[in-house]
Amino acid sequence: MTMELDDFKQAWQELDRRLERQEALQRRMFRDGKLDKVRRGLRPLAWGQAIQLALGVIFAAWGGAFLADHRQVPHLLICGLLVNACGLLFIISAARNLYLIQRIDYAAPVLEIQRRLADLHAWRLSVEGPANAVIACFIWIPVLWMSLAEHGFDLWTYDKVGFLLWSLSSSVVGLVMVVLAARLMRRLGHARALEDSAVGRSVRNAEAILREITRFEQG
Repeated sequence: MTMELDDFKQAWQELDRRLERQEALQRRMFRDGKLDKVRRGLRPLAWGQAIQLALGVIFAAWGGAFLADHRQVPHLLICGLLVNACGLLFIISAARNLYLIQRIDYAAPVLEIQRRLADLHAWRLSVEGPANAVIACFIWIPVLWMSLAEHGFDLWTYDKVGFLLWSLSSSVVGLVMVVLAARLMRRLGHARALEDSAVGRSVRNAEAILREITRFEQG
């Protein structure tokens, strides 16, 4: 009887160990599958940043070449400097995004991955989003001025003050409208949609998947 009980206990313990190994394997497979989905989901964002990086190089090179060719004309020199600076900002912003994406270690604990993703979230929401809004409202002015100058038409010669005041006023009005629209969306309860737009769908989906992994592991 004692031997039968011992055999039964050993069999039960072995079964328990097998169940634990099977459960651990299932958890690992679930985690790896979801993390692979996170990795693939962030690829479009990385591709977009690579395109932005290339665009930044083009802007920086165009602005640098333009200001070198027009360094004797102050207003055209300023336009070249602004476009060159815009290109550099595009490069820095894209490089920062790519760095934050690259530093995510999918072999690390989920909490650490969430922290790395939170850094990417904060950068895109608090720095890149507002900076892009300002650049989008104003960069068209030096771009237009340079494009016309390269075709032999200098707006400064045509109208020294009128066009500049009108374009700057239009850009300021556009920026104010963007700010007011953002505030209105927050008041109407659409702050989440506004934040999603700034952060990007790829990051949001990745955060949701990580929360799903956390719930599964805790359950």
